[in-house]
Order: sequence, then C-alpha cells, then structure tokens
Amino acid sequence: MTTSLLFVCLGNICRSPLAEGVMRHMASPDLRIDSAGTGDWHSGDAPDSRAQAVAAARGYDISAQRARQVSADDFAHFDLILAMDARNLDDLRQNPAFPGRAHVAQFLPYAGLASPLDVPDPWYSGDFDGTLDLIETACARIAAQLQ
Repeated sequence: MTTSLLFVCLGNICRSPLAEGVMRHMASPDLRIDSAGTGDWHSGDAPDSRAQAVAAARGYDISAQRARQVSADDFAHFDLILAMDARNLDDLRQNPAFPGRAHVAQFLPYAGLASPLDVPDPWYSGDFDGTLDLIETACARIAAQLQ
C-alpha cells in the first residue's frame, strides 16, 4: 500500500512542485506527498513564479513549497518516487541509496500515459499550461490507482 509519494524533477522549482500541489488537491489527505530535485541549484527557493501563477489560476497554491535536493533518506522513507523525465530517472538510479524501499519509476508511464514519456520542462519551453495539463491528467490517474 502506498502511503508516501515523492515527485522529482531537475531543480524542484517547476514540474515537481506542480505535481506535488496537484496531487495534494486530488489525493487522500492521508497520503504523504513531497517533491525534490536531482540538483541543488535552487535549494530553499520558492517555485518559479510562472509555475506559481499557472497553479494559482487552476486553484492550486504551491507558494509555500521550497526546493530541496533528493536525499538518501528519501529512498528509505517514501513508498513511491516518480521522476518527471528519463534524465531524472537516470539520476535517481545513480544515487547510492537507490532503490531503498521505494519503488522508483517515471511519472507519465507510471500513470499509464504512453506519450509523451517525459513531462516537458517549462523552464525551457515556457509552456507552463501544457506542463500542468499533463501533470493534472497523470495525477488524476495515479490518485484513482491509490484509492
């Protein structure tokens, strides 16, 4: 039974905070949800202002989140760790603590979505709405699986 879920992207300021915010809205309050990045460049920072704006426009408040880097403890304390793209998944697999007790998978395929495989990084594309569309679809599927 999954009781804890960690979303992971590169810097933990766009995709994974969006996924955390959406899943908190959709899932049971008993599910422990967090997000982190594979890198530490933004540790302590709030989510990107564009991510906050697109989330707020759809009723998700992610403003209190703060970026952090994935830690070895995460592999021991989370049941499920979902990477936003293949690069993030590779980075997680290279962590010395991998896999720990966590099941580690790529986010969209885990949700049963065949295409695209990666959640595009809106930091580069600027398409925060499109990214959030994918995240909402995947989170709805995962939330239904977890109930």
